[in-house]
Amino acid sequence: MKVVALLGFLFVLVTCILNEFLAQLMSGADSRKWFAEDIPKLANLLLRLPSLLEVHYQNSRAYGYGLRILGPQQPGMVLLSQELIGALLACSLFCLFPISNRGLKHLPTINFDQLFASLYDSYSESQENKVRCIICYFQRICLQMPTGSVSFERKLLSLEHHPWQSLLSYPYADFWTKSTIPLCPFQVHSSGLIEDHAIEALEVDFANKYLGGGALHRGCVHEEIRFMINPELIAGMLFLPSMADNEAIEIVGAERFSDYTGYASSFRFSGDYVDKRSVDFLGRRKTRIVAIDALCSPRMKQYKPKYLIRETNKAFCGFLDQSKYSQYKRLFKMNSVQLNEGSSLPIKAKGESRTEEVRKSDEKSWHLEDCENYIGIATGNWGCGAFGGDPEVKTIIQWLAASQALRPFISYYTFGLEALESLAQVLHVLVKSRSVIVDKISILILFRSGFTWQVTQWIILQKWNVGDLWNILIEYSSQKLRGEADVGFFAWLLPSLPK
Repeated sequence: MKVVALLGFLFVLVTCILNEFLAQLMSGADSRKWFAEDIPKLANLLLRLPSLLEVHYQNSRAYGYGLRILGPQQPGMVLLSQELIGALLACSLFCLFPISNRGLKHLPTINFDQLFASLYDSYSESQENKVRCIICYFQRICLQMPTGSVSFERKLLSLEHHPWQSLLSYPYADFWTKSTIPLCPFQVHSSGLIEDHAIEALEVDFANKYLGGGALHRGCVHEEIRFMINPELIAGMLFLPSMADNEAIEIVGAERFSDYTGYASSFRFSGDYVDKRSVDFLGRRKTRIVAIDALCSPRMKQYKPKYLIRETNKAFCGFLDQSKYSQYKRLFKMNSVQLNEGSSLPIKAKGESRTEEVRKSDEKSWHLEDCENYIGIATGNWGCGAFGGDPEVKTIIQWLAASQALRPFISYYTFGLEALESLAQVLHVLVKSRSVIVDKISILILFRSGFTWQVTQWIILQKWNVGDLWNILIEYSSQKLRGEADVGFFAWLLPSLPK
């Protein structure tokens, strides 16, 4: 009874505050509907939270997917129903979560008070439109509660030897230098958005190390916008502490509720969005989002091997598909990659590469899984913009990581960034087999320069793999640090090609 009384008091208090704010934000009819219909429904949802949690723990006990803090260096998954997420976000709306010690546990903000307060501290239209996205979400679930689920997974590259865990170890320079994995096909989009990618892909969230970044504060760039149009992502901020260098967070199933235009100060809510993506056997929409945090304001240190490894491993951790661990294990052992089991084999045998041997032995299984698992990477200028990274270097890093993670393609959205005007646009990919692991990949690249034919033919003839491209990136970066390269990676690379 005391809990119900406290909830009732907080409900009345926060409702009064919301009433004052939303009366200005909404039309008269919308405001009346919100307070007469939606707020009571959200109050009832809050009162049902204990029973929703009880059902949740009963259903998840056997699989270990129950709601809990997924702490640092603890790989694991939490699977929540969309109804439970709605109740948890209603708690955030009414600022019911205790905030003491969240900072000490490296957990981000979860209540919505700062989101609303920032409008009064320094009004901005973009901030108002973030709130409109949140209100749209609550109106939609009050109209019809979604029945699916969303999973939140902490992924990591192990820093220690744990034989009982199916985890790849954190790689170092030798790993990348010796890799013989072929480069995956690379597609470039000079327009469009990652979230609108036409086919299923793992969509990159240009994240802060604290999941959600400034979503519940004043932030309004890539990550914050994604959390506003897919508000169920916010639930992860409740139980996912900040990411270390060897960690990433993957979220599957978050439904999109809002459409929008603009970016940063020009961001505007533009109405309902009806998410038509299909669902998997767990009831999750086939929307896969991976949060990876780049170095912030790295300046010249981003060219040092230590930080190139950090960034490449961060992307690699995010791009790995844990369900393919056994295939990674077989392949990477053949490439002298140190796994938790600690075994390694020479990179090549006489006459035939070890990669080719594994490809042949696994070819049947890869073909059977092709259609279901043809999930590439949809990304863009990760770690650039506000974070200040070199966009050309970050492009190569993501290509390396996607290829090493055996992803079938990488689709890159340039967002009109001038530094990437000369970035390749994939015109054609010639593959000997449909397998992700192939012995011959030819990538035709169109550069806006007179080197078009030379670049494409050179790459095809050289049959670049991950190790080749990594070593080229290291050479460029070392010249950059010595002051011998004063141009971007692409401009540096083109003149270095054989005439």
